[in-house]
Amino acid sequence: MSRLLIPALILAVFATSASAQDRYGPPPPPPQSAGPDDNTHFGWADVLRVDPVYGVSRVETPRQECYDQQVVTRQQGSGSAAGTILGAVVGGVLGNTVGKGDGRKAATVAGAVAGGVVGNNVSRSGDQVYQGTETRCRDVSSVTEQRRIAGYDVEYRYRGEVYVSRLNYDPGERLRVRVSVSPAD
Repeated sequence: MSRLLIPALILAVFATSASAQDRYGPPPPPPQSAGPDDNTHFGWADVLRVDPVYGVSRVETPRQECYDQQVVTRQQGSGSAAGTILGAVVGGVLGNTVGKGDGRKAATVAGAVAGGVVGNNVSRSGDQVYQGTETRCRDVSSVTEQRRIAGYDVEYRYRGEVYVSRLNYDPGERLRVRVSVSPAD
């Protein structure tokens, strides 16, 4: 009888195991290890407090600064030949009306020379002055300091113990932790 009992027991164990798998689905995959040994696993910790850590960064921004400046421009008149000639003719005619004989000739020549000088000066006196504005620009840099979040100091509890770590992100209410167990020497 014992010969039949052992195979029947083995058959019953396999049948029970198969029906349990059908009822609950396939078994979960084995946990993945986080390191080269099997003494590391992952868990979840409750976050107690998150404090942002700020840093200051300097930002230099080049820009162009422009402004309007008043300018004065002079344009000198150049004595024209026409003014000189016209002045000489007018001076010669006026000089010719003065005196008699050789005195008249001398007065004509003197009137022509004086008229030429006056005519040249009159044509030069046309100097013109212009006033206006010019836009001038220069390159400048402005430096601003900006306060930015550099990280977060996170206080969390795992299995009754409280820990603090600095992270580069805000973990929210729960934090995934890696637990590594090794013997103490």
